[in-house]
Amino acid sequence: MRALISLGFHLLANAVGLLVAALLLDDFSIEVTPFIFVVAAFTLVEVVLGPLITKTALKSAPALLGGIALVTTFVGLFITNLLFDSLTITGLSTWLLAVLIVWVASLLAAIVLPA
Repeated sequence: MRALISLGFHLLANAVGLLVAALLLDDFSIEVTPFIFVVAAFTLVEVVLGPLITKTALKSAPALLGGIALVTTFVGLFITNLLFDSLTITGLSTWLLAVLIVWVASLLAAIVLPA
């Protein structure tokens, strides 16, 4: 039951992060109808690949450990962008800002939502 609640909060936090990025960045857009699928895919990629990225960083590049959440957010956005035409991210600066915004907004939402 705790795992489902945790997953629900994770989904909500990522939804907030993606919405904030879409609102703040002109070259970041998500279509309204498939938004739920984009959030679900992004969350699934983060949940599945997060531990793998962490394990790889521990072995290969321990210096990455401090930024592992940012790397996981980037990988999640990248794979979700490849899977869904409804998520569009254009330009290097938009990619960099999107990773930072989604990460910060998701982190803040994850802190505030359970309260």
